[in-house]
Amino acid sequence: MSIPSNWTLPQVAGLEALASQYDGYIIDLWGTVHDGVRPYPGAIECLQALHKAGKRVVMLSNAPRPAEVVATQLEAFGVSRALYNGVMTSGQETHRQMQAKTDPWFARLGSKVLHIGGVHDLGLYEGLNIQRVTDVGMADFVMNTGPDLERGVATLDPYLPELRACLARNLPMICANPDRVVVKGGHRQICAGALAAFYAEQGGDVRWIGKPYPGVYQPVFDMLGVPHSRILAIGDALGTDIKGAAAVGVDSLWILGGIHQEMIGDDMALATAEANAAGLRPVAAVQRLVW
Repeated sequence: MSIPSNWTLPQVAGLEALASQYDGYIIDLWGTVHDGVRPYPGAIECLQALHKAGKRVVMLSNAPRPAEVVATQLEAFGVSRALYNGVMTSGQETHRQMQAKTDPWFARLGSKVLHIGGVHDLGLYEGLNIQRVTDVGMADFVMNTGPDLERGVATLDPYLPELRACLARNLPMICANPDRVVVKGGHRQICAGALAAFYAEQGGDVRWIGKPYPGVYQPVFDMLGVPHSRILAIGDALGTDIKGAAAVGVDSLWILGGIHQEMIGDDMALATAEANAAGLRPVAAVQRLVW
């Protein structure tokens, strides 16, 4: 997209300023609704206002877990299921692809997987003819859901020996969460996307599933059931939420107070420059998901 050099990213105080223009909302979770520990102030109230206004809402997350698991986690954060019309996750799409195997890339995968990630992501294999192995030499492919707490979440270093061993065997990798970093309770940590980026840079075969890749959006559109021109995607990550919205032709609202908070803060000139540099044009920016 070619963005005029004099374009300035508009800022709004809350979602109410845009609500009359849209009937359906695609809302990111981590960095937008919650910080991995607790909901952001005003987020639940904003969802309640959307519900009261009769808007349709689907949560779209790069969580490498089934949608039902994420819906249960949202309940723990105080987000009632009544406040949205559906949940879609990169994990849900990963499971669907592994089950269907209609995509040639997935069809050629074997049945033995080396899992890189936490035990809380093992729901990905439920109902599938997949055997988990711990020996790289026995694996047919790699499932990357991100760092685990045992090895740490700060740097790639603890994962490099295993990743290099997988590269030596030319194992294909599924990246079930394209996010590279996340901020949890105020602390930045790496995600599956950081591991996958290293793997790809070293010549590894990676299939990325989730935002910003278009495949994860079709189930969302089906759940929303409104014209694309009346849909607003909301998220904090320029490279996944805003880029993904642009890729599927829907408007976006950029939350500045999430992953980019440390870099941008409330500096709209800097936010405009970052959006310009990325070739992206969200309709507006807002500090937090508030009404």
